[in-house]
Amino acid sequence: MPFVLACALLVLSSGPELAEEIVVSEAVDLAEVNHFYDENGKLVFDQVIFYDWSDDESRYHVRAWRLLKHASQFPQRNWSLGGYESVWRDGDVLRSVRASAFRETWTQHDPELLERAALPKEQRKELRTVGVQALSRLRH
Repeated sequence: MPFVLACALLVLSSGPELAEEIVVSEAVDLAEVNHFYDENGKLVFDQVIFYDWSDDESRYHVRAWRLLKHASQFPQRNWSLGGYESVWRDGDVLRSVRASAFRETWTQHDPELLERAALPKEQRKELRTVGVQALSRLRH
């Protein structure tokens, strides 16, 4: 059973208060799970980095990143739609990000931090936000 379908079934079977779950879905070109280690080889953190392809520069640009706090955030192969999907609770919404490609890296540098030299954080597209007023409209 695809991961997203399993999440949807969980939400729908969890009671009427969760049946109105707001799901924010979007797509990126690449999802990377990065395991960042210090100089002694000790794991510092795991993160999911989402990238968009830049035709102008012929390279990926970081769009957003999130700490990998739970195994359910790990991008899963979506056999029915293709690509990979990461689903997690993000504040008041359930966020779903689908990526065309996936990679997993183990580094002693933070790729997201290095990317800030090429594309400052303020210039990133970021993941969509859903404000309190929009949530209220969606629920009613």
